[in-house]
Amino acid sequence: MNQLDYVKLNFNQESVNMMNLAIAFIMFGVALSIRPGHFRSVFLNPKPVVLGAVSQYVILPALTYLLVLIIRPSTPVALGMILVSSCPGGNVSNLISSISKANITLSVSLTTITTIMSLIMTPFNFAFWGGLYAKHSPLLVPITIDPIEMFRTVFLILGVPVILGMFVGMKFPKFSKRMDKPIQTASVIFFIGFIVAALAGNFSIFLKYIHLIFLLVLVHNGLAFFSGYSLPRLLKVNERDCRTISIETGIQNSGLGLALIFNPRIFPPELNLGGMAMVAAWWGIWHIVAGLILASYWRKKQGNETPIAS
Repeated sequence: MNQLDYVKLNFNQESVNMMNLAIAFIMFGVALSIRPGHFRSVFLNPKPVVLGAVSQYVILPALTYLLVLIIRPSTPVALGMILVSSCPGGNVSNLISSISKANITLSVSLTTITTIMSLIMTPFNFAFWGGLYAKHSPLLVPITIDPIEMFRTVFLILGVPVILGMFVGMKFPKFSKRMDKPIQTASVIFFIGFIVAALAGNFSIFLKYIHLIFLLVLVHNGLAFFSGYSLPRLLKVNERDCRTISIETGIQNSGLGLALIFNPRIFPPELNLGGMAMVAAWWGIWHIVAGLILASYWRKKQGNETPIAS
């Protein structure tokens, strides 16, 4: 798997800027529908939200750390897995929650709250778990992360669009209500189009190396969905909320991970982190496929389910 580390994906600064813009546009679209009432419902029934945040920022990074200790991939691949697990929930989670008949209000609330938390938790989790892994890795790549630069990047890509989206949504409610769905649809199409274009530009590289990480990402992503469902289930949370937390944990904002990886002030290009980029890039494609499969299964199953008591 070490050969992955020297892979150079075809991403120039213009591509990185486009990716950042796509993520920012999506988060702006998501934030248009966010209202103070979402947070009010969180305070009235905090248990699912607290469990969702714990699943996202405590359980998944810890399980990822254990997984890389067991599998022992190259250090850049392991750090790619840790970085993805440190990112907040992805915006596509709201769409997949809708398809699976999960709790949309909880989904939007969790996406918003974990995105805000990511300003602190993404740099912290990557520095903590990545540093812990590096101490045990015989293939140590010396990486020193500037948490301030990572915070700045996360704030610009996620924080600013969410703040602007909420402001526009509350200041111009009629406009926001009319444009909410079109903007969210356009933003998702924009992002998927970017992924397709990026994949086309790196198609030969993916074909050559995808076999090295396909099962790794599948297992890692499956672990995220499974742990996100199991934790609230064990604690007697109702079925719809269990599904929602599972989706929020399994659908990670890997686009943010790529944006961080391709920021030379965070990860200098000479570190040979091709494996890290490949993990984040393939996760970004696979989690949508896996999420849609899981959502379709849950949607069909719903009629025969007995809800779990809250």
